[in-house]
Amino acid sequence: MSELSATEVWERALDDLQIQVTRPTFETWLKQTTGVAVSDASFVVGAPNAFVAEMLEQRMSSLIAQAVERQVKRRLDVRIEVGNGATPAPHSANGTGDGTDVEVPQQHSPLPHEPAPGAARGRRARLNPRYTFESFIVGKSNELAHGAARAVADRPGLVYNPLVIYSKVGLGKTHLLHAIGHLAGRQAASLIYTTTEDFTTEYIRAIREGTTAEFRETYRAADVLLLDDIQFLIGKEQTQEGFFHTFNALHMSNRQIVITSDRPVSALTLLEDRIQSRLQGGLVVDIQPPDLETRMAILRAKADEREIVLRPQVLDLLAGRVRKNIRELEGVLNRVVAYADLTRAEITPDLVARAVAEPDVEGKNNRSSERDVIDAVSEYYDVEEDEIKGRRRDKATTLARQVTMYMLREDAKLGASAIGHILGGKTHATVLHGCRTIEARQNLDANLRRDIIAIRGALENW
Repeated sequence: MSELSATEVWERALDDLQIQVTRPTFETWLKQTTGVAVSDASFVVGAPNAFVAEMLEQRMSSLIAQAVERQVKRRLDVRIEVGNGATPAPHSANGTGDGTDVEVPQQHSPLPHEPAPGAARGRRARLNPRYTFESFIVGKSNELAHGAARAVADRPGLVYNPLVIYSKVGLGKTHLLHAIGHLAGRQAASLIYTTTEDFTTEYIRAIREGTTAEFRETYRAADVLLLDDIQFLIGKEQTQEGFFHTFNALHMSNRQIVITSDRPVSALTLLEDRIQSRLQGGLVVDIQPPDLETRMAILRAKADEREIVLRPQVLDLLAGRVRKNIRELEGVLNRVVAYADLTRAEITPDLVARAVAEPDVEGKNNRSSERDVIDAVSEYYDVEEDEIKGRRRDKATTLARQVTMYMLREDAKLGASAIGHILGGKTHATVLHGCRTIEARQNLDANLRRDIIAIRGALENW
């Protein structure tokens, strides 16, 4: 068989990758790439811009190398370079990523009516001064959302428009929205931040008072529109109509739109189809619950803000108390600090245990037993406990073993050495590798995320 060209290798590799990653991940990071060159020792992938190249290098280099290896039947040094024939990432307002070259205007013409300067300043004044990129702790669970938000803030209207950030409550999507406002506001003549509830209230008032023309002028003249919690548009048909036309006017003028939601766009089923379609035409990114290291970093940053010194053991203990909600994590810290102030005692592991002795701040005890975790994983994946603890290395057993390691750390709050002992004498390094593998794959593999959610659901019912 003749040697495949770089283009042929990459087309086959993309087919392989498309079934390994989620559709939004593929559409955002891989669809616009090309195979540039192949040799006996290396393979070059062309990326449309530096941001995509950096994200592929950081997050998907291993997956890409494996996909290429499967096509050429040998291990190659895979490099990701900007350009070299890669389809330019479109910067048009539609943001569909269909590969069509679109000329990007360097600056847009202002709409016929500009909002009053005082109105623009008033909208910006609503941004929380604490919510900046500098104060946002980046971890594996939110690095994609952070990178996209930073790119939009640096070049409003020219990349990822609209940008939709979704997550459950308390994970930082509003923080990122405000951070975009602070940075983009330095170059935008008019920036509006509002919640969906306030947008609805203003729209209804404008209809009642006959001031819809002024309402349209204010919103459609914005260079940047930041809208928080779009899920509250559900069931408000009249307001959805007003939002749809506002969205279109801004979109057609290359004005930046950033929206947050508490669920994926596909789950906003009661929004009008035309609104859903336009939101899905941009970049949709999610924020997952932070891992242990990120939670510890957040606590350390919060403590530094208040000039409080926390021992590593205290940080580890606090980070283990809440795993799903950053806001509640900060609440636990506040409670411990208040308890220490009132009792005039040093913050120690014993004090933490007393301060949060009641049922866990998430309403229940988050610590699962090692026995329950092993049983739940074994049952879910239909892999015997002896095989999880043994040395079989087939794909199914390895996945079950690594998920067990990860959940023993995250859900049973065990250290790597203890986990290794429980799982048949695995080394500390083996356990850490397994945990990190699952952490990394969760960001790319929706099926794995669903597996872990399902296993945790089973644990909650035991």
